[in-house]
Amino acid sequence: MKKNEKKEDFLGALQAFVKERDIPMEDILKSLEKALSLAYKKEYNVDAAEICVDIEKSPARIYLRKKVVETVKTPTTEISLEKARQIDKRVGLGDFVKVEMVDTQNFGRVAAQNARQVIIQELRAAEGDKLYRKFASKEHEVVWTVLTHKNPESGDMTLRLGGEGPDGTNVWLSKADQLPGDYEEFEIGDQVMVCVKEVRRGSRRSQVCVSRTHPNMVQHLFSIEVPEIQDGLVEIRAIAREAGDRTKLAVYATEENIDPVGACVGARSSRVAAVVNALRGEKMDIVAWSEDICTFVASALAPADVISVTQTPGTKECRVIVPDDQLSLAIGKAGQNARLAANLTKCKIDIKPESQANAAEEAPKEETIEAQIPEEE
Repeated sequence: MKKNEKKEDFLGALQAFVKERDIPMEDILKSLEKALSLAYKKEYNVDAAEICVDIEKSPARIYLRKKVVETVKTPTTEISLEKARQIDKRVGLGDFVKVEMVDTQNFGRVAAQNARQVIIQELRAAEGDKLYRKFASKEHEVVWTVLTHKNPESGDMTLRLGGEGPDGTNVWLSKADQLPGDYEEFEIGDQVMVCVKEVRRGSRRSQVCVSRTHPNMVQHLFSIEVPEIQDGLVEIRAIAREAGDRTKLAVYATEENIDPVGACVGARSSRVAAVVNALRGEKMDIVAWSEDICTFVASALAPADVISVTQTPGTKECRVIVPDDQLSLAIGKAGQNARLAANLTKCKIDIKPESQANAAEEAPKEETIEAQIPEEE
């Protein structure tokens, strides 16, 4: 095979790569020109060299910019006026002219290896930028993926988003972002619903992290099961989730004649049951959202009955009084019910039994709980 044929094969392969990876050609050309210029400088020990690639012609061409001089002392970077005007009649001394490089193999083995490494690094960076641009706007969206790999040591999973073709992307589902039992339940080739949790932009490559514990998973499933949510008649105003165990959902009707809680529960609990099944038995508490914080807190503590809720003026703190026999239910196992209610309402909740409501001293620790959430950002 002739050397210029090798060059054409190389550029043809480059064009095919660009088409396959869907990376902007200008990014690839910059990477290639940078790599070839570096290789040329090292091979011929010159301080400066500028190589450009022209893909507009068929086949594509590689050029070296040479300075037009009266007497050529450095053939690797200079060209005589006579030869330069054979390329472009308008050039003069001191100008630069593009000279086609018929043989790019003369860079030498070491220089070519350096060029190859630069190209690989630049292409990886370009692919990382492409991945980030593609998914940065999709953060918190729910998508379907296919399980391709399970790590038995860490419990992490690798999923394929977008199929096996060039448009597909590998995404990472960590053990911490899985529901209990996910690792054992899913097998290679299974479809897995996930939420795009985060797109990390790295210096070499970007990474798409997904989650099955994100609150948007719950919102997405209810939007599928509840037509009123799809039509905008019912809105999900807040979600507090302890994935795999329990979720509290605050809903609001945009029209007076609609029961938002009933719409989400469905006839014979059919709609909420479908969501619970999709989330492997995760319990759902659906409550009515209210702009009145006291009313909202009382609803959020369901299934416990509440006697009264009093808000401390100028704060997001509420004192809740419950019947003595409802205290443990209001608090929940390990404080879960009170904690989720606090997260749902973005309010600090102090729960006391009715028998001690008027006591001057704080009730014993085993009979009271203070649920608190981080400050809003």
